Amino acid sequence: MKKLVLIAFFGLFSLSAFSQTTITFHQSNLPFLGVNYQFGERFIPEFRIGTDTYFENLSAELAANYIFKKTDRFEFYGGAGLRVGSFDGIVVPVGLNIYPFEQKDFGFHIEGAPIVGFNDGSLFRGSFGLRYRFSKN
Repeated sequence: MKKLVLIAFFGLFSLSAFSQTTITFHQSNLPFLGVNYQFGERFIPEFRIGTDTYFENLSAELAANYIFKKTDRFEFYGGAGLRVGSFDGIVVPVGLNIYPFEQKDFGFHIEGAPIVGFNDGSLFRGSFGLRYRFSKN
């Protein structure tokens, strides 16, 4: 049992060594602010909360994204998640993170995301915005 706990502890420690926190702002007809924590090189779960709305109409999303293609200048990702609040449903984001500067902490992104509503029908949300990655150090 001690061996299993030790392996799990060092496994989590090594995962956090390759993880990174990022904040994003997406501008669209349904704008939102996101916070994600990248695990390893490919997996990015992101919590998103709607902006430019009254508190009683606030919406939240949780999306699990996976980076399919990655270079030193861009990342192409896709995923799936759940949206609750003003428009409940399943969200399927597909996007591109672009890091055009030498220092890779600030960048831009574009994303398309169909939202399949549970009660209200479906819509396609397109967004663009800013992305900031906090330093690993």
